[in-house]
Amino acid sequence: MVRVGLLGALLVTGGCAGKGETRFLTLQSAAQGAGASAQEPVKIAIVPFDDRRTEKGLLGQRTHLWGGVTYFQVTGERPGEAVAQALANRLKTRGWRDRAWTVQVVQPGVAADADVLISGQVQELSAQAKSRAFSTVITTASKLTIQARNQGDASTTTRMVEGGQSRTVFWFTEEDVQELLASTVQDGITRFLSDTTIEQRALRPAH
Repeated sequence: MVRVGLLGALLVTGGCAGKGETRFLTLQSAAQGAGASAQEPVKIAIVPFDDRRTEKGLLGQRTHLWGGVTYFQVTGERPGEAVAQALANRLKTRGWRDRAWTVQVVQPGVAADADVLISGQVQELSAQAKSRAFSTVITTASKLTIQARNQGDASTTTRMVEGGQSRTVFWFTEEDVQELLASTVQDGITRFLSDTTIEQRALRPAH
């Protein structure tokens, strides 16, 4: 009887029916620390990325064991702005060579006092979860094109970064999706930083 009761509790906890609610996720990584007190003198401005996803709107959904779904959406419902802010937050704390940089997010068409202007496109940003007996499988994916324009000589550097992650959890919480999606985006930003460098107040390819 104890085993039967435990089995029922696990199934109810892990697979209750979805009610079609929407859960909002941030792309900010919990691992990001506070910025250093002394920032690099190079000024960087970031424009919200263009949303070029084939399916615009929601990021994805969780399919519940007993039927129904819960939807996922980025906080603010603007993936391009969320990605730009995630990049800005990363550069402010540990950008190139793990140093802090002077960064601001500006709206398109607004004149920015910056040495480097970064823009980009979001081709893919998704989060999915599928619950089954005793586990939930979470998958996330990101595909970004990041372009930097140097104000000094008008040169540009463009990089495309993409990736995905998967995790299976026994006890599902929405924080699991949150952490995996943020980690996926941060991995893409890390690859962008490793492929580029700052030299003479300009962003250049690292190789």
